[in-house]
Amino acid sequence: MSEWKKVKLGDYCLKIGSGSTPKGGSTVYVESGTSFIRSQNVYNLSFDYNGLTHITEEAANKLKGVTVFDEDILLNITGDSVARTCIVPNDVLPARVNQHVAIVRVDRKKMNGRFLNYYLASPRMQAYMLSLAVGKGASRNAMTKQMIENFEVPCPPLDTQQRIATILSRYDSLIENYQKQIKLLEESAQRLYKEWFIDLRFPGHENTKIVNGVPEGWEKKTIDDVTCKVTTGLNPRKNFVLGKGSNYYVTIKNMADNTLFLDDRCDRVDNEALEKINKRSDLKIGDILFSGIGTIGRVALVDIPTNNWNVSESVFTLRVNDIVTKEFLYLMLLSPNMQNYCQSNAHGAAQKGIRMADLKAYSFNLPPFGVIQKFTNLVTPTIKKVSSIRNQIRLLTEARDRLLPKLMSGEIEI
Repeated sequence: MSEWKKVKLGDYCLKIGSGSTPKGGSTVYVESGTSFIRSQNVYNLSFDYNGLTHITEEAANKLKGVTVFDEDILLNITGDSVARTCIVPNDVLPARVNQHVAIVRVDRKKMNGRFLNYYLASPRMQAYMLSLAVGKGASRNAMTKQMIENFEVPCPPLDTQQRIATILSRYDSLIENYQKQIKLLEESAQRLYKEWFIDLRFPGHENTKIVNGVPEGWEKKTIDDVTCKVTTGLNPRKNFVLGKGSNYYVTIKNMADNTLFLDDRCDRVDNEALEKINKRSDLKIGDILFSGIGTIGRVALVDIPTNNWNVSESVFTLRVNDIVTKEFLYLMLLSPNMQNYCQSNAHGAAQKGIRMADLKAYSFNLPPFGVIQKFTNLVTPTIKKVSSIRNQIRLLTEARDRLLPKLMSGEIEI
């Protein structure tokens, strides 16, 4: 520990800078090309591939700001997700970032990038960055390049940094492998949904008449028709105060990769506040969450007890009736048709959102319940497997997060 010292981050970096948004509107966005990383893709110590977009090489070359290199640290510098950080994955390169994401590139002769990333993700540093960022932007939280350059960070010898990063990365390697399994499982469920309900290649389709473009026996329905509840959580305003109590208060920033993150980044509320929110949203296992403001279209199927958490007003909660199953609605909400509908029906100047009336009005072709039940029987084992793997990820994450501050403070010597 005697060899540890505090240094200014700017003195140990080759580059600190952010990017910009390409000009040309929708014409520059393509299915494959240069990855265009936004703040929604950066989650603490993990990269969220959902919503990752790509731009043409020509648009990337015209962008102001830095190019992303291997091992660069991505650090969110504005908005609700400010201070979130991760190492850029190799499989998204070549890549550029927008103006809400900073690139931190260390001098590898002085500092190990993964060690620094773990330190930035530690609870103490996260709290510090959040305190710096509050109210520093025109309309939302923000950090500047100068702030980042002036961060005081621990700097043990390089070999010690390497050992610490190696210990912590073992947890992340397991988490990453589990996440890849989840991605494959979810993709298989979504492909099956598309095959049956978009491409209309469901069992028995060969012998089913098509009437006005729809299989015989199918009906035009809306989300309102197939739910017994569509509501939102509750915002503080005059209702309650954030930061008091031990219950989790979930906003869109705590939803990613079709799951929930009940961690230190969640705001907290006391029992009285949770009771007030419960009266509005009445959250239960089996409900589906859908982000409606800002980053629209994040989806999560509630598969954990709801006794110590609830959601904000920016998150819709949906509960199916007996016409469909929760698995069917969950995969429908994830479908490109639904996601595109929400984007095209979003309103707002500073921050876009979809109105509840528009969400409930989304229409689709509803098959007979027998078809839905057959589909549900096929995808339920996959969804249960995903839920089980997510639980393993939670346990690994908790173990890593307990170890991280002890290693970073030198409490545990290696």
